[in-house]
Amino acid sequence: MPGQVSVYIGIGSNIDRERYVCAALDALAGWFGELSISPVYESEAVGFDGAPFLNLVVGVKTSLSVGELSKQFKRLEVDNGRCPDALKFSEKTLDLDILTYGEAVGRLDGVELPRAEIIKNAYVLRPLAELAPTVKHPVCRKSYLELWQAHCTGQKLWPVDFYWQGRLISQAVG
Repeated sequence: MPGQVSVYIGIGSNIDRERYVCAALDALAGWFGELSISPVYESEAVGFDGAPFLNLVVGVKTSLSVGELSKQFKRLEVDNGRCPDALKFSEKTLDLDILTYGEAVGRLDGVELPRAEIIKNAYVLRPLAELAPTVKHPVCRKSYLELWQAHCTGQKLWPVDFYWQGRLISQAVG
């Protein structure tokens, strides 16, 4: 399809986690069709004292603009119980972030790309490195796998069993 761009989306939840992650995956599959889905990780809350999060990264192809995607994601978050003016570091039913939009760099439609959390937070970088190991970060031009191998924040996260639409899409190690 002409005009299609690859987009990576970070998904997180620490309230009724399985329910809201499944709701996000259902919505994304309805909008974009086939999804590329990373393993699902559980991680400690970062920046505040809270329940552990489930995090994953989803890849889609779309012709929607960054602004259109952002509006859809904000509406999906609110429709799933997220308070639109909640603090950045707080409990969340659902959090969807546009991590990358093709090779775009800079501020597009109010969204800073690529998202800074990619190289800062293990809960974003590790699933992205597993989903797209050879894809290069649009700014530093290193692959996500190379970035993950060099990552050393000490943030703890671990893969978990996760079922979506009746099938196991992520498996705990061990």
